[in-house]
Amino acid sequence: MLERAIPSSSERLPVIGLGTWRTFDPPKITDAALAPIEGTVAAFVQAGGRVIDTSPMYGKAQTITGLVTTKLAVNQDLFIATKVWTTGHEAGIRQMEESMRLLGRTQVDLMQIHNLVDWRTHLPTLREWKAAGRIRYIGITHYEPSAYPSLATVIEQEQIDFVQLAYSAAVRTAAQRVLPLAADRGVAVLVNRPFERGVPCRPSRRHSGPRGHRCSSNS
Repeated sequence: MLERAIPSSSERLPVIGLGTWRTFDPPKITDAALAPIEGTVAAFVQAGGRVIDTSPMYGKAQTITGLVTTKLAVNQDLFIATKVWTTGHEAGIRQMEESMRLLGRTQVDLMQIHNLVDWRTHLPTLREWKAAGRIRYIGITHYEPSAYPSLATVIEQEQIDFVQLAYSAAVRTAAQRVLPLAADRGVAVLVNRPFERGVPCRPSRRHSGPRGHRCSSNS
């Protein structure tokens, strides 16, 4: 699988990652519900994938990520990214501690401030945890293009390792400022919704040709 380097460290990662929103949050945790997720993770790892991205916002996704990757004996081989998604210093610490417990980790590879929620409070904590070796990289995220000016401001003013955002053939706003700025400041980019739930792959009524083509993404 094609790899690219994290600018802040030169560590190389596969360019294709595995998201956990919705798909890792079945109504109940049962053997039947876990079976297709286990199969997906096994196939992903076999193909050379390493990056799994999750969040406490995604329901049971962190729990299932921890369960499945531990069962498959791949947990410690993966680059696991999660997020802090709450307000307040102490609440942020409690949430990150719980995330590590659910993921079966004493160290998380990437901790991101989800949707910039209370980022000024959490960023100093993330830096402390990074210095202590509890997390390896720190980042920020937002999925709405309307928030990209705020992402750009943080990249300009703060030292971070990653930014996560939506970018696809259908949603190109990040290319205007955030992506060039990230390249200039040496910030790695995690892209979510690269296929926008298959929208770019659906045939337009204005074009003739085969019908029924679809593609999908798990981000």
